[in-house]
Amino acid sequence: MVQQDIERLLGGRADELGVDVRRGVELTGFDADDEAVTVRTSHGAIRAGRLVGCDGGRSTVRKLAGFEFPGTEPEITCHQAVVEMTGTEDLKIGWTATDTGVYGYGPTPGRVVTVEFDGPPADRDAPVTTEDLQARLRRVSGVGITITEVRTATRFTDHARQVTDYRKGRVLLAGDAAHVHSAFGSQGLSLGIGDAMNLGWKLAAVIVGRAPKGLLDTYTRERHPVGAWVLDWTRSQVAAMRPDPQSRALREIVSDLAGTVAGTTYLTARLNGGGVRYELAGAHPLTGRSTPDLELTDGDRLADHLHGGRALLLDLTDDPELRALAAGYAGRVDTLTAGCPSRPELAAVLVRPDGLTAWAADAGAKAPTSTAGLTEALEEWFGAPEGAVTPG
Repeated sequence: MVQQDIERLLGGRADELGVDVRRGVELTGFDADDEAVTVRTSHGAIRAGRLVGCDGGRSTVRKLAGFEFPGTEPEITCHQAVVEMTGTEDLKIGWTATDTGVYGYGPTPGRVVTVEFDGPPADRDAPVTTEDLQARLRRVSGVGITITEVRTATRFTDHARQVTDYRKGRVLLAGDAAHVHSAFGSQGLSLGIGDAMNLGWKLAAVIVGRAPKGLLDTYTRERHPVGAWVLDWTRSQVAAMRPDPQSRALREIVSDLAGTVAGTTYLTARLNGGGVRYELAGAHPLTGRSTPDLELTDGDRLADHLHGGRALLLDLTDDPELRALAAGYAGRVDTLTAGCPSRPELAAVLVRPDGLTAWAADAGAKAPTSTAGLTEALEEWFGAPEGAVTPG
């Protein structure tokens, strides 16, 4: 699914929920105090409890707030374009490494990408001209193509940076505002959405006054390692494209490894997010991972019950004791009793609002071990149950 379609779907969902989306509003500054953040914009001031900068790689919020943003400098200049051209008979479909760089051609008609290890562009914002694009594609491919029309064209580099902390008081960052990297590896959109999913439910809990102590601190703790891995992943992509004998050898060996069952399994899990695991309490293999979309006995799938944006306790053994523990979290944690023939070993799963497994137990786990684990997970992520007496 292309990014434009994802943006359209997310925008439509925001409209359904009555979210006030104000487009074309420029942030010019902000002031934060102990109670709130006052944001100054081109359309007036807005006062809110928190400010989340999701304003891209050149984030104004990040710069104004003074977030540390260390990383590595770029070594390549890349162009991606959709063009009309002639003389393409000798261009190879797919990605091709040459003695001067790398080029990509297709699969979309007229789509071309060039990668040259000549350092960053002198002016990244300068318009991409037909002449420059044509010269670069000829130089990298060695084919005498002629570009007759440029429909779209962008320029990018491989600079890779990440803030050291995703939060400074009442100001937080998500998406490209928190980390930038090259487009190679196809991880940017998934990484940003993962940030938003992780932060969104935690921030909502804070706003309604139901967040346990330190909940927002888990945002950086969980997402920073994921972002750091993606930066290394994209750096490795660039390293494998360098036009030198060492990189060519590395590329061939990695290609061989990727062709094995183990290699394909590893890469697939990393690329689709299935390999992400947060360091949460509990030894169950599902804990900290994205909860699998289980097929249930009523014909539904688990994902069908997660649209409300709340946590869910899935009881797969009809255990009234587990459901009683979750009863104190009504409005925060939904409960569902069902069977799952494809995973008979599972007894119960507690799913966070972002789809991560907060706790799980297998059939045969003995109380009080299983129930104690659930109690701790509920309190860690959703605070005290209704009616609980707070000491002091």
